[in-house]
Amino acid sequence: MYSLQYQVTTSTCDSEGRLKLFSALQMMQDCSEMWIDSEPGVRTYFAEQNMAQLLASRQVEVVRVPRFKEKLTVTTSVYGMKPMFGFRNTFIYDAEGQPCYRTWSMGAFVDKSNGRLKRVDEATIASMTLEPQLEMTYADRRIILPKEAGLVQAPIRVMRADIDYNRHVNNANYIRMAMELLPEDFEVRGLRVEYRVAAKLGDVLTPTVYHLAADTIIVALSIGSEVSMIVEFKG
Repeated sequence: MYSLQYQVTTSTCDSEGRLKLFSALQMMQDCSEMWIDSEPGVRTYFAEQNMAQLLASRQVEVVRVPRFKEKLTVTTSVYGMKPMFGFRNTFIYDAEGQPCYRTWSMGAFVDKSNGRLKRVDEATIASMTLEPQLEMTYADRRIILPKEAGLVQAPIRVMRADIDYNRHVNNANYIRMAMELLPEDFEVRGLRVEYRVAAKLGDVLTPTVYHLAADTIIVALSIGSEVSMIVEFKG
């Protein structure tokens, strides 16, 4: 298990002094990325093989939204490993050790030179520390788009600030873009997100919004005819 300490600061708050979901996702991602430092064998193997771990899907349960100046602990642990995919829990806890966010995610292992899936050898998998799978609701990672047409929104151009060191749109920035399309009074209590095709600098993302129910909205961001990301918000 790997953990990072945070405090809810001005730049991470919304207008009501509550932690932005976007900021919480950034904390989760940072902790997940830094986790590799706790597994030097995996870190060395990935460096030698020119590999990276990219987020393929994530599910988030919002238990309680922290407020300004609260101290938080983010923990991440891997509970399952396959040659091309890994499975982890990343939780955010308050100062009393109570969970504010529960998440699980699936990561894909890719060759950095071509972006294709690449297998991790059995010896490296066997060397890893696997932790118990934490308690939360585990839904399907795949999100099926409704057959009925959604509402197409104004296109979004990928800007330099959206790109991370993997040279594509950072996974939290997709959620930030999608949340701008939600009704102002929609309170996100959970989400599922599926990443399909990485968007890069200069790409134009076309959003399509599907209102399934008062408490369920799906947003798909597409590059031309290809879906880049799908997120299902639960209110």
